[in-house]
Amino acid sequence: MSPRRSPRISTRKEPQQARSNELVDAVLRAAIQVLAKEGAPRFTMARVAEKAGVSVGSLYQYFPNKAAVLFRLQADEWRQTTALTQKLLEDTTRPPLARLRALVHTFIQSECDEAAVRVALSDAAPLYRDAPEAREVRASSKATFEGFMREVLPTTPRPARMLAGDLVMTTLSAVGKSFSERPRTPSEIASYSDALADMLCAYLETLSGKDVAPSTAVDAAQPPPSRRPSARRP
Repeated sequence: MSPRRSPRISTRKEPQQARSNELVDAVLRAAIQVLAKEGAPRFTMARVAEKAGVSVGSLYQYFPNKAAVLFRLQADEWRQTTALTQKLLEDTTRPPLARLRALVHTFIQSECDEAAVRVALSDAAPLYRDAPEAREVRASSKATFEGFMREVLPTTPRPARMLAGDLVMTTLSAVGKSFSERPRTPSEIASYSDALADMLCAYLETLSGKDVAPSTAVDAAQPPPSRRPSARRP
């Protein structure tokens, strides 16, 4: 049996003129609305074109199939998440665990803000998650977190440090997904984020065998950077 081919998810062409950029932006805004309303099973190019007010032919000039549209939404969110993660974790003016705490708060808030679209994109993931483009985008975020873990646990053997990083990332992702499955109040989000941050910071402190520049009360009280609602997380 021949191996299953990954769908083509790269755009057919990049918009060069302002009018073309406006068309692609309109298509992506419409795609988010269709995805949130209809879900992945009923997401079609025709529905996106109708919502965007463009012809299906115009849509196919830039996207070869619906997998390409969905991946563009996911990739835009991944890039945004990667940039935010880098900004938070590479801010050396703050202790490492204060940075992790800020990341936890920001991530949980974004998961709650984007729950409807996130669930739909998760359902659509089989259409694009094995494509080379998807692996490249995910690798960038992973590299940022690995650099942070080297700073937090500089003397920890690499296998143990890699395991710890994977556990932190997996826990953050899984807990964020579960917590955001129903509407949450601002106080619930803050309390849950604090508890999750406490747990992850305590785990890293235990691994280091000493305090790892813990976050102070002032650090914890600082509001995390705002994030424009998008499609979905790293």
